[in-house]
Amino acid sequence: MNIKIYAIGKCKDFYKEGIDEYTKRLSSYCKLQIVELKDEPIPDKPSEAQIEKAKEVESNRVLNLLKPNEYLISLDLNKKEMDSVEFSKFLNEKLVEAGSSISFVIGGSYGLSDTLKKRANSSISFSKMTFPHQLARLILLEQIFRAFKILNNETYHK
Repeated sequence: MNIKIYAIGKCKDFYKEGIDEYTKRLSSYCKLQIVELKDEPIPDKPSEAQIEKAKEVESNRVLNLLKPNEYLISLDLNKKEMDSVEFSKFLNEKLVEAGSSISFVIGGSYGLSDTLKKRANSSISFSKMTFPHQLARLILLEQIFRAFKILNNETYHK
């Protein structure tokens, strides 16, 4: 199984240890690739037009790397929330549907452009709460790991 994560923005050091740990744990279940893309500089107190422009530039960086048939799942605050068991079923279904290869995309500070959201085959939300995009990367990795543990009927501390 192949899982790719497109992530806008560089990860801060204090998240790196957790990301590295879950990357290592996931190596037993899948081939994982994290593609880190440059975030677009945005001024303090940006206008709506500046935000939209930055989201388009960042999203185009992802779109330029996507293969035409790549199955893409976006993280979107306004989409369906799931518990971990539901997410494990969702992940399994999407891996089957996509031929054992899926990609996730995590937007930058202001999220994803509408163009990239439309390109996504599916979208999910972790919560109605807002998280820093670097933390979202760590949460996604932990939930993918938890999903594989659930799918394999393996214990995982709660």
